[in-house]
Amino acid sequence: MRGRKFPGLRSNSLATRLFLSATAWVVVVLLITGVVLSSVYRSASERAFDRRLNLYLRTLIAEVATPDEPADRQFQSLGEPLFDLPLSGWYWEADRADPDKKQIRASRSLWDKKLPKLEDQGIALSSSGIRVGYVDGPEGQTLRMVERPVDLGADGKFRVAVAGDATEIFNETRTFDYYLGGTFAALTIGLLLTTIFQVRFGLAPLKRISDAIADIRSGRAERLEGEFPVEIAPLARETNALIDANREIVERARTHVGNLAHAVKTPLSVIINEASAHERDPFAVKMLDQARMMHNQVAHHLERARMAARLTVVGTVTDVAPVVEALRRTMGKIHRDRDVAIDVDVSPAAKFCGERQDLEEMVGNLVDNACKWAHSRVFINVSVRPPAGAELAMLHITVDDNGQGLSDTQRVQASKRGRRLDETKPGSGLGLSIVTDLAALYGGRLTLDRAPTGGLRAELLLPAA
Repeated sequence: MRGRKFPGLRSNSLATRLFLSATAWVVVVLLITGVVLSSVYRSASERAFDRRLNLYLRTLIAEVATPDEPADRQFQSLGEPLFDLPLSGWYWEADRADPDKKQIRASRSLWDKKLPKLEDQGIALSSSGIRVGYVDGPEGQTLRMVERPVDLGADGKFRVAVAGDATEIFNETRTFDYYLGGTFAALTIGLLLTTIFQVRFGLAPLKRISDAIADIRSGRAERLEGEFPVEIAPLARETNALIDANREIVERARTHVGNLAHAVKTPLSVIINEASAHERDPFAVKMLDQARMMHNQVAHHLERARMAARLTVVGTVTDVAPVVEALRRTMGKIHRDRDVAIDVDVSPAAKFCGERQDLEEMVGNLVDNACKWAHSRVFINVSVRPPAGAELAMLHITVDDNGQGLSDTQRVQASKRGRRLDETKPGSGLGLSIVTDLAALYGGRLTLDRAPTGGLRAELLLPAA
């Protein structure tokens, strides 16, 4: 099955596999049952037909055994008008088995024809001493025929046969098959609809859990809530326990990262302050450079650890518009002396699948960098790219400035950690590197290009909620 074929069933889903499996079993069972019932009914029809033929056969044998009956009254006790109707499909025949005393008596319906012998067709005698089988009649009809050899001792040996039109058997069997097929077709449809109902509603709790987990990931819920069947309840309990354990691990990681930051950065700050007090001492200058480098390295890696710990939190969603508006006001105050205008265009539906402080850090670094290099204006645009195929929806954030921009080589160097293209601008050179690393942790990316305004364009792709 490709795509959606039945309501509530999707390709490659458990419900689809269960439905196809149940359907296959239903079809196989009904086919086998239909074949068996049709065969049984045909056998029953043949037995009923044979009983009728055997009745005529016994009557004929009684007539053969009483040859003293007047000729005009002999063989008149069968009571079947079809034996008198020429080529009607109902025939009887009695002849001597002795080659030297060949004498044939036959029904008027045979006219001048003869019945074939079952013995000549290789049909053996049954335990009751008769032969039964299908033969071709005089007019091409298919006949059901019974034949019996009779030994009357001194009166000789006879072969007595009675045949009837097998169309009755075939018609009855065909009519039964039609009704059986219609009944089984209705039964199949009913069973399939019942199977769809059972599969769809029987697996509904799993669909509820799937939707609840999606809500947790998107931030619309924190735990699996509601009542579940006893078979599914342990799964829900274990999932909630896993979420709780994940939150505890994240909180401990945050605490450890904070403690490490305080333990490492404080001694480094002391070293930097002491070395700054002896700026004329070459050893102090060297120590100051190395300490600042260590400070930047520690800040970078602690920031990565802090970001990685936050990313393990499930179900955090952030509205983008308030964050961008707050950054616009903040950056406007910071760069007030440069008189840089910041234009904002944010889609109201834009939501970031992550924590607010991470979004603030990424966009804040890009806007701050754009304000440092812009001549007079910075443009911020935020839109949502719909999912394409198996990909998720993504936030598309662009920050443009109308500064001098960067060459291709400079754009490659700008995103490297600690690389500053202009030492006259304030900063540590870690801003774009932090944005790149943090975006990668979220499954996004940062690219630098030339802006339509002539300056630098920073394009940031992040997962959307």
